[in-house]
Amino acid sequence: MERLLPLVNRSEGTTTKADLVEEVARAADLTKKQAETVVESVFDGIIASLRAGQKIELRGFGSFKLRERGARVARNPKKSGVKVMVPPKKVPYFKPGKKLKELINQSAPPVEAAADSKPEPPPSSGTPESGSNG
Repeated sequence: MERLLPLVNRSEGTTTKADLVEEVARAADLTKKQAETVVESVFDGIIASLRAGQKIELRGFGSFKLRERGARVARNPKKSGVKVMVPPKKVPYFKPGKKLKELINQSAPPVEAAADSKPEPPPSSGTPESGSNG
C-alpha cells in the first residue's frame, strides 16, 4: 500500500487505465500485455462481485458496495419539462479507507515547490548566546 504511482505528467492530471497498466508492468517486471491482463482481471473481479451483490473490502484502500436508488419522477429538460418516470437502479459506491485518507492528506510539499524553495536561516533571537550582540 505504501508504493505510490509516480506523479502524472499530463496537463489534465488524470491517471488512466493505461497508466495503471504501465505501472504494474514496471513494478512487477511484466510485459504490458501481461500487466493489462492483471489490471483487467482486477476490474472484472470487482464488477462481478458488485453484480452478485457482494461488498468488496480492500483493507487500507477502501470498499465498494452497491446502493439502491429508488424510482422517481423527473423532468426532461429537452422536452419543455415533461415528467418522466425514472426506474429504480443500483449504483456503485466507494468508501475510502482510513489509510487511503491518511496518505492523501499527509503534508508533503509539492515536488515543484520543494525543488524551488531555499532553506531559510534560523531566526536570531538577539540574545548574547546567539552571538549577535553588535
